[in-house]
Parts: sequence; structure tokens; C-alpha cells
Amino acid sequence: MRRLGLVILFTGIGVAAELPVTTVVLYKHGVGYFERAGTLEAGESARLEFHREAMDDVLKSLTVEAAGGGVAALRYDAADSLQRIVERFRIRLTREQPLSRLLDQLKGERLEITLGGNRVSGLIVGARTVGGKEQPEREKVTLLWDDGSMVTYDLAAVSELRFADPALQRELRDYLAAVTGARSKDKRSLYIDAAGAAGSVRVRYIIPVPVWKSSYRLIFSGGDPWLEGWAIVDNTTDEDWNGVRLALVSGRPVSFIARLYEPRYVKRPTAELPEEQPAAPLLHEGAIAEQALAKRKAAAPMRAMKGPPPAVALEALPAPGPSTIAAAAAGREAGELFEYRFEGPVTIRAGQSAMLPFLQERIEARKLVIYSDDGSLHPRYAAELTNSTGKTLDGGPVTVFDGGVYAGEALIDTLKAGDKRLISYGVDLGTRITTRFDSSSAAVREVHLRRGVLETRSAVRETKTYSITNVEAKPKVLIVEHPARSGYDLVSPKPAEKTADAYRFEVKVAPQEATQLAVVEERVLKTTTALANVTPDLLASYVENKRLSETARRQLRAVLDLKRKIAEADAEVRRATGAIREVSEDQDRIRRNIESLSRVSGQQEQVQKYAAELARLEVRIAGLRDQAAEARRRKAQLEKQLNEAIEAMEF
Repeated sequence: MRRLGLVILFTGIGVAAELPVTTVVLYKHGVGYFERAGTLEAGESARLEFHREAMDDVLKSLTVEAAGGGVAALRYDAADSLQRIVERFRIRLTREQPLSRLLDQLKGERLEITLGGNRVSGLIVGARTVGGKEQPEREKVTLLWDDGSMVTYDLAAVSELRFADPALQRELRDYLAAVTGARSKDKRSLYIDAAGAAGSVRVRYIIPVPVWKSSYRLIFSGGDPWLEGWAIVDNTTDEDWNGVRLALVSGRPVSFIARLYEPRYVKRPTAELPEEQPAAPLLHEGAIAEQALAKRKAAAPMRAMKGPPPAVALEALPAPGPSTIAAAAAGREAGELFEYRFEGPVTIRAGQSAMLPFLQERIEARKLVIYSDDGSLHPRYAAELTNSTGKTLDGGPVTVFDGGVYAGEALIDTLKAGDKRLISYGVDLGTRITTRFDSSSAAVREVHLRRGVLETRSAVRETKTYSITNVEAKPKVLIVEHPARSGYDLVSPKPAEKTADAYRFEVKVAPQEATQLAVVEERVLKTTTALANVTPDLLASYVENKRLSETARRQLRAVLDLKRKIAEADAEVRRATGAIREVSEDQDRIRRNIESLSRVSGQQEQVQKYAAELARLEVRIAGLRDQAAEARRRKAQLEKQLNEAIEAMEF
């Protein structure tokens, strides 16, 4: 595991001072609060060495308190990106770059080479790699001698080369050192310069550390069960924690990484005088109203102002007390968090971990079996824990022991004092559970009317029956977790408790007996329709509903009577219209007969009879038309009365 600790050294006159770790507070979100104290002599500078990864948190959180001489300054090794560093040099080295390319970059520089025991020097004319597919590649450099001759050398034969210019030689060395330093993951130094007199110094900061972990042992052994809590703490720093005051905090305060260590650069625009630029075509926009211009300015994005995160004050821990092995930690509320404070000094060597007991108390608990998975035939052994310890229990694994033997394991999340939680740790093969589902048809429960809109609410009842069989010779208390479905209301039975997404029913099961639990739920269906569009038959069913008030029933009955009369008038219109159509068809038939007989001599008497019948039918049509008109008038009057009645109704 990567170590993110620090080492502190002091350099100055005499023996180096020390600031040992005195306080460590570990959190659940990956940081640790450290406190150190010591004495700083006049003129001394304390050097704090941090791993590079920790520098952002150190710069964000470091505080220094000095009594006596005080602190003159704080300073630290600056960091820069590799790209920014190499931009300062003439030399450029890339991955797998051959030596010939480096030399070719430095044309005109004097190069001294040694080959075959002879040293020659000259100005670099160029360097290249020669060779191809059939010949191996070779690197060559061409030098210009002082007498004007140009000679090409095979770099593979050169045993030594150096630049004659000491400045260029130093630049190459500095370039390589800068690249190595920029890529290094080593430590970075922060210096605390003392003022003119000796005094005590206290340093506080946070750095990344592993999250502390908790685990529990729940022991059933007669009487109230025991709960043991153990904290697992990892010291991955580079130094020992000798006799420190240690505290563990349950909770997750807001924390983040702010890039404070890496330098930031702002790219600035290039400004040039207008006369240095050639004139370009100018496109003139049309004018806009002042109101539109104001809207455009208001729509421009604004830079959000972010303030610093609120400071969190940490109380100083009391002086260390005697160390004990059992129940060695005292708990207390720390704002919205909970702190386990070890009363005695704690020692953890660098690179080691420790198991520290922070809880050993009786706890309220009862053994149960719980059924929450319809896909399983068997429930699970469980325990109902009530946190009677007065402390917050941090979340973690729980190992259960029953009767002196291992019974199973469970997980528990953070449990506040006085809160209750169920944990399950094993499968109960001695209990079998099956389920059956039944549903009933919808029944109208409520009828409401307002502004001509009829609203009905009907309910569908669904029953889920749990059949429970206990084959063992001991009684059991079973908790059935029934899912709470959206849109359904529980009718019966009353649950023992309810969670965010389930009802919990408690069932006592006698030895070697079977019982049932029937959970009845109801789903309410809401429908709305215009009363004017409701058919008389459907309206009659609403009138007969026993849940309807007498006032509503009387109003609906009046509407029903009007609708029936309207239906009768409409039926009369249809009958008269149908009769008119039949009589008209008879008239057409008679007219065709008269036309045919008129061409035949001696049929005058029959033509006269048809003419008399045609006249009679015409009188009949006139009567039917009057009857249909009267029915339409009566229907219109009834519809007006119906609309007025509906508009006035409300229940």
C-alpha cells in the first residue's frame, strides 16, 4: 500500500528539534487529522517532508500555533508541470529518442569525442540515422574541423563525448534533473522559520490515510447479549505513532481535493497595435432597440463566486489516561458526528495495523426469524438490535455467536443511540413458508359530482396469504416483510412496524404447528366522466349504491328521470322518422304504378284508386312530421332542464 505519511526534520544550531505525533483523529472518508508539538529554537527552521500526493490537503488545512518566539514564515518546495519545466531549455528529449537526434538539434555547438583512444573536436554539422531493411541502422555525426574539413563519425565507435561549452553541459544535466524531479513521487518539503526567540510550536493538518474499519461480535450466552466492537486502524505513514491520543470519528463530513500544490497559469490574449494589422472588410450590424441590448447584456454568463468551505473546529483531547484492553474507548457526540476516544495512549508502529476494542457492553437484542424473499422457501435467523449502549455504532460486519458456537454473519449500517435494526445471519431450515395470491373484482366505493363531472372511486382488493410451517419443537417469532406497493393501501392486519418500502408483521408460531398470515391490500381506481354522457343504465347502478347519501341519490334520481324522458322522446323521433321513410317508399311505389297504368287504356278507375291512396299517405306523412317535431321540441326542453339540473348539482 502506498504510504502517504511524512517525516519532520529540524536543521539548525545544535541538536535537531523534534515534533512527535501527539494526536491522531481518523475519519471514514479517507483523511486523518494529525497534531504535533515541540520546541523550536531561535533561528531554527523546521522542515516537514510530505509525500507529493498529500501536499494539496496539507496546504488546505495546515495551522501553526507558536508560543514564545513565534513563527516568521512558512515556505515550501514549489511544483511545476513537466511541460512547463522543459519549455525553459533548448534541449528536447522524447521517449526512445536516438542520440543522433539530440546532436542534430544542437547544430553549431562544439562537440568533443573520444574514439580509439584519440580525442577530436569540431562543430556539429548534423547527425542522422542511416541504414535500411537490408542493413542494420547506424547513427552518424558530422563535425566541421578547425581547418575546414568535414568528417563523419560512427557514434557506435565513440567511447566518450561531451560539449565543449560548460553552460550547455550544465543545461543538459539540469534538464535531466528537472525531468526526473517532475516525475518523481518522492517527498516535498515545507519549512517553518522561527522568529527571534525560542518557543513551543504546535502543528495541525490533515493528510490522506486509509479509512478505519469496525467489526462486531454479537454473543448470545444467556441474559442480555454482549456486543463487542473492534476498530481496525492502519498506520501507513513513515513513522511510528508512539503513545498518541487516538480518536475515531463515525460519520462522513464533506471533503474534497483542491489542487493547491500545482502552479496554475492563465493564458493571456495577444494584443497588437492596430497599425500593425492589415485592414479587413467591416460588416456593420443593424441597429437594435435599447431594450433588446439590455436583454443581451443580462443574458451574458456571470462568473459564480465560490466561498471557502466552512471551518470545522476540533476539540483538543484530554490528557492521556491509563490504558486498558477492554472497553478502552469513550464515546461522545461531536456535532453531527460521533467520536470514539481512546482514553489511554496508543502505539502503532509504522507500516503496521492494530485491532483496538472500542465497545464491550450489554445490548438489548432478541432472536427472531425473518422472511423477506418470496423466492425462498425458508426464512432467515435474525436478531432485533436496540442500541442501548448510548453510543453511535459505526457500520460494519457482525459475527454472531450463539451458545458458544459460531452462528453466522451479518452486516449493519450506522446505528444511532436508541435506534433499532434487524440483522439476519443464517437460513432457518426448520421453517417453511409458501405464498398464495387472490384478487376480487372492483366495487364502487365513492361517487362525487361537481360542475357536471361525475367522479367515481372503486376499489380492488388483493390478498396475499403466507402459509407458515414450523417443523421444530420450539416456538418461534417470525417477522414477515411484505413489500409496500405504490398505489396500494393496507387494509389488514396492522403491521408491527413499517420501513420505507415494506410492512413488517410479527407472527408467533407454535412448535410443530402451521399457521397463516393473510395480508389484505386495496387499490383505489379513480374515474371521471361528464354526467351528461352517462347512460341511464349506468346511472341507475350509481343510484342503487348503498354508499351514496340520500341527497345525492335524490339528485341522481331526478337526473335519471330526465334522461329516461329524453331517451323516450328520442325514441319517438326515431319511430316517426322511420315511419315517414316507410310511407315515402310506399308513395314512390304508387307513383311508379300510376305512371305505368297511364300508358294502358281502360285503367282509369285503377289510376283513380292509386291517386286516392297517394293523397291519404301524404296526410299520414304530414301527421308523422308534426309528431317528430313535437318530440324534438320536447327533447330539447328536457335537455335544457337536464343541463340546468346538472349545473346546480354538487355532492
